[in-house]
Amino acid sequence: LYDWHAGQTWQQMIDRQHRIDPEQAVALAGQCLKALGYLHRQGVIHRDVKPSNLHQGEDGVLRLLDLGVALSGREPSDMRALHAGTPSYVNPEQWGFRMSAGSSLATDDESAVQLPTAQSDLFALGVTLYQLLTHKLPYGEVLPYQVGRYYRDPTPPSRHNPQVPIWLDHVLQKAVARDQRCRFETAEE
Repeated sequence: LYDWHAGQTWQQMIDRQHRIDPEQAVALAGQCLKALGYLHRQGVIHRDVKPSNLHQGEDGVLRLLDLGVALSGREPSDMRALHAGTPSYVNPEQWGFRMSAGSSLATDDESAVQLPTAQSDLFALGVTLYQLLTHKLPYGEVLPYQVGRYYRDPTPPSRHNPQVPIWLDHVLQKAVARDQRCRFETAEE
């Protein structure tokens, strides 16, 4: 039995061309980071953080939906290795992209593909917030049969939405950085 909660998903906000101001986006992100932090401390990786899986209730509570592809660490290794999630929100290392020592993008064969981690969820949240503020994806739309296009850094969000302050540009660009060593490591960070 499921409870019904009035409200809307972040995707519904985007689809209605609802302009979220940066202050509201930061508040929404804070709620989502608390939920992700809790999951990560329990050893759970969501693997499909995206606007349609984030429900903002009329009661002010954010609900993280669809844990159908989540990992708990207790599943078989071949299950962990299956690609899951929505391609446009998947971090580069899950596609086999990595940054070389000279800060250039390199691709390897299948052996370079990394398993999802808590950092994968944080990357997906960064993509989601970028989209919420700009109505664009930082690396463009990635279709299920494609591999992400991580050949250049994304355009700062303030170039698409002048309301976005420079400090938030820096936070979002860190969240969706091509090089995982430059990204946030934990939800608390």
